[in-house]
Amino acid sequence: MMAGQLSIAKALNEALRKSLENDPKTLLMGEDIGKLGGVFRITDGLQKDFGEDRVIDTPLAESGIMGTAIGLALRGYRPVVEIQFDGFVYPAFDQIVSQLAKMHARALGHVKMPVTVRIPYAGGIGAVEHHSESHEAYFAHTAGLRVVSPSNAHDAHWMLRQAIESDDPVIFLEPKRRYWDKGEVGAAADLGLHDARIVRPGADLTLIAYGPMVKVCLEAAATAEEEGRRVEVVDLRSLSPIDFTALEESVKRTGRAVVVHEAPVFMGMGAELAARLTEKCFYHLEAPVLRVGGYHAPYPPSRVEEAFLPDLDRVLDAVDRALAY
Repeated sequence: MMAGQLSIAKALNEALRKSLENDPKTLLMGEDIGKLGGVFRITDGLQKDFGEDRVIDTPLAESGIMGTAIGLALRGYRPVVEIQFDGFVYPAFDQIVSQLAKMHARALGHVKMPVTVRIPYAGGIGAVEHHSESHEAYFAHTAGLRVVSPSNAHDAHWMLRQAIESDDPVIFLEPKRRYWDKGEVGAAADLGLHDARIVRPGADLTLIAYGPMVKVCLEAAATAEEEGRRVEVVDLRSLSPIDFTALEESVKRTGRAVVVHEAPVFMGMGAELAARLTEKCFYHLEAPVLRVGGYHAPYPPSRVEEAFLPDLDRVLDAVDRALAY
C-alpha cells in the first residue's frame, strides 16, 4: 500500500488485503462480508480477489461464527471475525469471554488464540435499535482480551495489521461514524498496538479520549485555545492494556484531566482511568479527574441521539469546571 490520504474505511480494507496477502492462514469471516463487501464496505472486493475459502460469508449466527473462529485458531489459522453491528455481539459474548479470552491461560500458555474480532461500534449514524452501542468496558474488564480502538486512518490501518499479527485475541473496535473521515496513512506503524498518542500538546489540562471522541476533543481543545487555554489531547488507542505511563506523564505536567467517551459514564472506562490517575498523580492534581460520557440509560432513538452523545459543549463545560478549581 502506498502512503497517502485514505478514509478510515479504505485504510481498514487495505489492512485486511495486506494481511490476506502476507499470510495464507489469515481468513475473514462474517455476515455479508463477501459478495456484499460488508454493510460498511470494509471488505469490499476481498472475496473476489482471495476467494470464498478465505473471505467467508457466514450464517446469521454470531455464536457460531465465534465458535468456528476459535476452532480454526486451534488448528493454526488466524481468523478475522466481523460482527456486523456492535449490538449483535451479545449472542457471541459467551464464546468470547468464556472461551476465547481464557483458552491461553487454560492451556498454561501452550495454545495461542490469534483471533481478531472487528466490531463497528458507537453511535452518530442515525441507526435503529441495537446498532449504536458502546460496550468496550465489558471486554476491557475481561482478562485475556486485548481491546483497541483507532480514531484515524493511519492508526486504523496499522493497528488492524498489528492486531491480526498478534497471537492473543484482540477486540478491534471501529468508530463507525468516523469511517469516512480521511487522513494520511504512513508507510509504517509508528507506535506499538497499545501505546497512547499525544495528538495535541498542551499545558493546562489533559483531555483523554479514544475512538469517535478524539475528534470532538480536538475541536474542544481548538476552541479552548481561542480563550487562552492550552489543552492537551491524548488518544488512548488501547483500552486493555492501557498506556498508563503516557497518561500519568501528561497529567503530572498539566495538573488536570477530563476523560471523554460515548459509553455511559457509570462504570465506564473513565471510572478506571479517573481512579488510577487519582491514585498515581494525587499530589500533582489541581482538580478532580472529571468524566464526560453518555447517560446511564438505554441508547435512545436516532432522532434524539445527538442529545445523548457527548458533544463540544459538554466537553468544554467539563474543561471549564476543571480549570475553575
